[in-house]
Amino acid sequence: MLTIRRALPYISRQLNRTSLYLPSFHHLRYSTMSLPATIDAVIIEKTGDFDVIEKKTIPFPEVTPQSIVVKSAYLGVNFIDTYFRKGLYPVEKFPYILGREATGTIVSLPTDESVLNDPEFKARGYKVGGNAAVFGQDTHASYVVAAWKSVQPLPDNLDLRTGAAAIQALTATTFLTDAYNVQKGDTVLIHTVAGGLGLIMAQYAKHRGATVIGTTSTPEKAKFAKSFGADHVIVYKTENTVDRVLEITKGQGVQAIFDGVGKDTFDDNFKIIARKGTIVSVGNASGAVPPFAPLQLTTKNVRLLRPTVFNYIVTPEETKHYFSELLELLSTNKLKVHIFKDYPFTTEGVRQAQKDLVGGKTTGKLVIKVDLI
Repeated sequence: MLTIRRALPYISRQLNRTSLYLPSFHHLRYSTMSLPATIDAVIIEKTGDFDVIEKKTIPFPEVTPQSIVVKSAYLGVNFIDTYFRKGLYPVEKFPYILGREATGTIVSLPTDESVLNDPEFKARGYKVGGNAAVFGQDTHASYVVAAWKSVQPLPDNLDLRTGAAAIQALTATTFLTDAYNVQKGDTVLIHTVAGGLGLIMAQYAKHRGATVIGTTSTPEKAKFAKSFGADHVIVYKTENTVDRVLEITKGQGVQAIFDGVGKDTFDDNFKIIARKGTIVSVGNASGAVPPFAPLQLTTKNVRLLRPTVFNYIVTPEETKHYFSELLELLSTNKLKVHIFKDYPFTTEGVRQAQKDLVGGKTTGKLVIKVDLI
C-alpha cells in the first residue's frame, strides 16, 4: 500500500490530466461558507407606485470567480431607489432588485487567481467573517453578490448599522471635492439640507471652511440642520429662497449649489449662483430637470454637472482616498450620521420607508434591518 506522502504526486498527476488541481493553502485561506439555494430580496416586477415593491424568495444569484458574497445586516434607503421603482431611471430587466447600499459579513471571497494576486485586493484585507460595506446595485437582499471592487472592508469598531448609514457620505465627499472643490471662504447652498445626504454635506462643507446655506420644509427641520453645521437654513414654504440667498450673500450669490430636488428648484438656481459658480444636480426628488438651452449657462459662465459617485471612485487610488477619508472623519467625530428610523426587512417595511422618504417628514438616514438566523 502506498504511503500518503508517496501517493500525493500520483494523485496530483491524475487530477492534472482531468484539468483539475489540488487546493493549496492559498486557496483554503479564501474558503467559502455554505451558501443557501435562495435569497430573500426586495424586488419590483414592473415600475409604478409603492405597491409594486415586494419582498420575495428568489434563486441565489450567480457567484462568479471574481465575486464577493456578503450576508446582509443593514440596507441603506435612498431616493435613487424610488427613481428605479417609478421608472424615472431605466430598469434593464425584471425582476429588479432594489438598493444601492448594504453592510454585513463576508461569507465568500473570489477564487480567480488574477483577483487574489491583485495588489489592490491584497491591500484591502478581505477575510471571510469580516464586516464590509457594499455599494453598487441589487443590495436590498439577504445576501449580496458583488464585484469585489464594490466591497469595502469595515473596521471592527464601526458597527454595521452606522456603516450602512455612512456609505452615503461617499456621495458628499466626492461631490464636494470633484464636482466642486469646496474651499475655505466659499458659500454653498444645499437643498434638502435636513435629509441624510444634506446633513452630511453640511458637516463636510463646514469641515472644509465654507459657509453653509440650506433649504428645508419646516422650522423644526431648520433647527435640526443647524445643529449639524448649517449656518443659515431657509424654510422654503414660508420664505422666498432667492431673496434670502441674495440677502445672505449681499447680492453676490453662492459659489456652488448642491441640488437634490431637481425640477422645482432648477430655474431659481440660476438666479442665486455666483458668477463662474457651479451647480451640481444631485437628484430628482421633485422630478427630472426638463430640457433647457445651454445658452442659459452663459449669463454668469455657470458650470453645470450631473455626476454619479460611481465615476468618482473607480481607480484604486480614488477608492483608497475616499474610503480612508470617510473612516477618518467617522472615527474622529468630524462627521456624525443621524439615523431617522430602522425599518423591517419586509414588503410593508420597505414600502413604508419609501413613503416616508418621499413624504418629506424624515430627517437623516433611513435604514432597513435584516434579521437573519
